[in-house]
Amino acid sequence: MDITLGNIIASLALGLSAYATWGSHRFKKKEDELMDLQGKVNSLILEKEQREAERAGQADLGASFISIGSKKHRLKIFNKGKMPANNVNIAFLGNNDIVPDLEIDNKFPMEHIDPGQAVELIAVVHMQTKRKHAIRLRWSDPNGEEREKAVYPTL
Repeated sequence: MDITLGNIIASLALGLSAYATWGSHRFKKKEDELMDLQGKVNSLILEKEQREAERAGQADLGASFISIGSKKHRLKIFNKGKMPANNVNIAFLGNNDIVPDLEIDNKFPMEHIDPGQAVELIAVVHMQTKRKHAIRLRWSDPNGEEREKAVYPTL
């Protein structure tokens, strides 16, 4: 059997072609994996943008205790959302031994709390006062959708 220069070159060309085909196949597989990953990332980004757009059209109420001077406290109900909260109501879950009922009745239901606005209630703190309080906040968004949130302010 004669091994000629032409046969050697043809064999090398065949080997190089096989290597290139294998490399191309590997590259295509990695490209497909990357495309799948990019699709998942795009999906997650879209979901996040939709949640943020939804939140942008909502009020978001919260509550915290604040200290004013020595031995004076207030319960602050605030709107940290981007839209106003309408018909705001507050209810203590469990015993309310910190905010006088008259204080709540005089201020709530609150007709309107704008973004960044807050309402302060006098808090009567004594030695037997619990440190953590459960409060349910209810309000309506400008589109009329009813919202509810439980918050747990602590002293």
